[in-house]
Amino acid sequence: MKKQSFNPYLPEGKYFPDGEPHVFGDRVYVYCSQDKFGANRFCMGDYEVWSAPLSDLSDWTCKKIALPRKNAYNKSGFKCMWAPDCTRGADGLYYLYFCFGFENRICVARSSEPDGPFELYGVVKHADGKIYGTKKGDFMCFDPAAFTAENGQTYLYSGFAPGRAIRMGLKLKGLKNVGGKGGQVFRLKPDMLTLDGEPKLTAPGCQNSKGTGFEGHEFYEASSMREINGKYYFVYSTIKSHEIAYAFSDAPDGPFTFGGVIISNGDFGMGDEPEKAKTYWGNNHGSLVKLNGQWYIFYHKQTNKTEQSRQGCAEPVQIDADGRIQQVETTSCGLNGGPLEGEGTYPAYIACNLRSAKGACKCAYGPFRRWTYGNHPCITQEGNREYIQNLRRGAVAVFRYFKTEELKGISATVRGGEGAIEVFADGRDKPFAKIPIRNEDGWAEFSAKCVLDDGVHSLSFTYNGEGSCDLLEFKLKK
Repeated sequence: MKKQSFNPYLPEGKYFPDGEPHVFGDRVYVYCSQDKFGANRFCMGDYEVWSAPLSDLSDWTCKKIALPRKNAYNKSGFKCMWAPDCTRGADGLYYLYFCFGFENRICVARSSEPDGPFELYGVVKHADGKIYGTKKGDFMCFDPAAFTAENGQTYLYSGFAPGRAIRMGLKLKGLKNVGGKGGQVFRLKPDMLTLDGEPKLTAPGCQNSKGTGFEGHEFYEASSMREINGKYYFVYSTIKSHEIAYAFSDAPDGPFTFGGVIISNGDFGMGDEPEKAKTYWGNNHGSLVKLNGQWYIFYHKQTNKTEQSRQGCAEPVQIDADGRIQQVETTSCGLNGGPLEGEGTYPAYIACNLRSAKGACKCAYGPFRRWTYGNHPCITQEGNREYIQNLRRGAVAVFRYFKTEELKGISATVRGGEGAIEVFADGRDKPFAKIPIRNEDGWAEFSAKCVLDDGVHSLSFTYNGEGSCDLLEFKLKK
């Protein structure tokens, strides 16, 4: 069997959200923040740049720390480095743009190599030398993105436009420039630090979206820019938080027209209310990249019942002749180039949907609300293994997609529980397999014979039994 690529695409136990993918040479590089398992703060790790050869999108490696969290701009190491982006400047060097949390300034580091190590270079400033973020009219510095056009001109994007409750809370903490007006874009001078000219609005926020076409999907955070077939796509996270949407223009600095939603990490349909979530959701951040002729959206999903242990995923997207992108669903096969093989062992943590018998909900912010989710399952970790914890009666874990041929048997490795794991194909009413399980000491594998028509299928695992059980992996057998 060929080596396959799953979602999350990085090795097991890695928590690298906010992925900004870029192709340099014959590799794709992902610039991302780093969460920690079980953390109660965002982005507590160093910057690492993960990359894979275009010839094998399952072979992700990271050779070194790109930029340590503890550095000359953060001598105590307390401040967290949030979502970064990187561009190759006209001088051939690679420039990394990032913020330390709500510090309200954009820091820049540079390197001669796309994956670093990066050395601190300076702070983005106005032409008069004042730090961007300190002047009246500057939007809050947040999730900066950089884009260098073919003519060598670099553009810088930034902004944070939360809803009223978050704005008020941050202002009470003394934070400035917390507005709901949207995002900003600037031209950068050749030094890659100095703003050139006046800012322009990218996408409006919730305060000024009326009549713009962005209503309901206003700018929140996570700016990104891509050029596709002569059009410029501003990619961002909407006010709904779980959505990555796009707007398009004839120029990198707009004006922009709302295009649509690319993906929701709760698998909401566009316009759906939260009670229709198919899986646990939270903030989202990512962008588009073309790999081997196919466009993909990179994004992240939540684990461990929190927004602070996020993992990177990717899905193929289709761009229509008119430039439109239809919303895509989350899958387990992401960068695989098609469905997974209908034979072999698969880890449970690649589930693309997970919910309790009563549905899914937004992941908790911080440790003190997690008690709310006591009856919900989650993807979590023990040692160096990830698994699904706390499957109770009626809970569902969905895996998309598998190409099955002559499937004859299926097994599940579980811990705890007494009853059966029932397996459904394509959301059908009747299971095609029932795997009897019993509570043994530690992990145990249980099997069942099955019959499933050949073809491409989604597989849904439901627990029907007493108490709860954990799911480590499953096997498909011809």
